Amino acid sequence: MKKKPQFLLITNKSNIAYLSNFTGSSGFMLIAPEKSYLFTDFRYIERAKNKIKPGIEIVDITKLWKNPKSVKAHWHSLLKRLGVKELGVEEGSLTVERYKKFRRTPLIKGKNIRFKDISGLIEEKREIKSNIEIKLTEKSQSINEKVFLAIKKIIQDRAQPWAEPITEIGIAWKIKELAQKFGAEGVSFDPIVAFGKHTALPHHEPDFTKLKKGDIVMIDMGMKYKGYCSDMTRMIFTAMPTPKQKEIYNLVLKAQENALSKIKAGISGKNADNLARKIIEVAGYGEMYLHAGGHGIGLDIHESPSLSENYKKPLKENSIITVEPGIYLVGQFGVRIEDMAIVKKDGIKNLTKIQKKLF
Repeated sequence: MKKKPQFLLITNKSNIAYLSNFTGSSGFMLIAPEKSYLFTDFRYIERAKNKIKPGIEIVDITKLWKNPKSVKAHWHSLLKRLGVKELGVEEGSLTVERYKKFRRTPLIKGKNIRFKDISGLIEEKREIKSNIEIKLTEKSQSINEKVFLAIKKIIQDRAQPWAEPITEIGIAWKIKELAQKFGAEGVSFDPIVAFGKHTALPHHEPDFTKLKKGDIVMIDMGMKYKGYCSDMTRMIFTAMPTPKQKEIYNLVLKAQENALSKIKAGISGKNADNLARKIIEVAGYGEMYLHAGGHGIGLDIHESPSLSENYKKPLKENSIITVEPGIYLVGQFGVRIEDMAIVKKDGIKNLTKIQKKLF
């Protein structure tokens, strides 16, 4: 493994939050062996002072608004003073324009600073969650479940023929309203709300389709609490499921439960994915299940690791993942069931308490 640079330029917002607790929309960090620096402007200076971790120096770049050259000079002066010869950069989170600006660095001892891509370096550290991160995620999911139960009741009530109609978009907005009511900062992603045939579209965008009695409903939703995300998918039946719906639902549930019972630290993301996928493939529905079987979750709704064909690294103890197999019968209906779990040495701790049995 190649040695990482001593000096790191951090531009990914979630990585900045992880390293410093700073959550402003404008800023970047320089990580040095002896000290770290947070660069931001006057809009976030007080927030930074109140929130960032000890040992991080705040650099006010407010003058950027008036004189970009002065900020550039300060940046160059700092690089020279620290003797930076090689700088790690997160190429994956930089625009070409911004990357070029950072590359216009001073000569240090007559030589250009070497730039080295470190994309994924901090994300890999973020895979293993601390006890505090786990507690915040548990709280996020607790709020998620309270919102879901309220939404489920609304759907079951509104599915009656005499009830006032409600649309997919109406439910999506209601999820966002209830998020704040139950203590979340907001939703961790725009909710997926699908009625009837729309459930066959894995990432359907809610529209003005009205709920009807007998519709099968997919709700994929998550909350954000103190920066940490939750994620869960459940199916709601507004009438007795048809034999075909029951068959597909129970097959997806069987596949998911097999994965949940066997995933543990050390298993590769690929093999974890296959624990559910193979059951669906053997049943003849492999071509109707084309997305990854799960993903890491934390400050971002999608982060490392991944439960997918291409992720051959082992899952780490105290990482938090989703497990979400699905089958999608285009033009008919789809089923996805998603839980969120902590990976442990001997198995998983499921953070999702909402029941999944049909009856």
